[in-house]
Amino acid sequence: MKTLKILMLLTSHAQLGASGKPTGFWLEELATPYYVFSDAGADVTLASPRGGAAPADPRSTQDASAEVKRFTSDAAAQKKLANTVALSTIDVAQYDAVFVVGGHGTMWDLSTKDVGAKLSAGWNAGKVLAAVCHGPAALVEVKDKDGKPVVAGRRVAAFTNDEEKAGGVEKDMPFLLESKLTALGAKHEKAPLWQPFTVTDGRLVTGQNPASSRATAEATLQALKR
Repeated sequence: MKTLKILMLLTSHAQLGASGKPTGFWLEELATPYYVFSDAGADVTLASPRGGAAPADPRSTQDASAEVKRFTSDAAAQKKLANTVALSTIDVAQYDAVFVVGGHGTMWDLSTKDVGAKLSAGWNAGKVLAAVCHGPAALVEVKDKDGKPVVAGRRVAAFTNDEEKAGGVEKDMPFLLESKLTALGAKHEKAPLWQPFTVTDGRLVTGQNPASSRATAEATLQALKR
């Protein structure tokens, strides 16, 4: 049986806008999917725009879940995190799926045309594209073979405007993710604040928030089976 190859994409961005506060990726959204994939026998690669060590949002290290504790004590996983592969060097089409980890940092460096071009190549090669929480920021520049936004006309979930406001950092954001996806033509769906919610639309799998991490990863594996 062929070993699945999954690329997990992390932000390299470590500052919350002009606030100067530290940010990065959300650790739960890396750790839980990482073990959903690796425990299923997948070969997992960690990548980021800059390569090298990717920054975890300090807030995501508090009240650590069992998966986060497992990840932070896993020497092999920690080595991957300290040495993420630069996305520019990767042929995304060589992977079966891309899973974009959330965290506020994604809003700055994963919503770019360069990242969009890389993920477009994977999508147009027939790969599964998944993202959780703020991870769907990486979808805003992804285009299908006709040059249309990949989210246009598709069901998606992502961190909501209400959750952003409840978290008190909406004014620091370069844009509101729910609003941006809706403007691109996405059919945005959501659950109440902080509740797990995941949507699958063909090869596109998205989740709303940190609580959605496991379900989004599991739905990614199901999409790969189909």
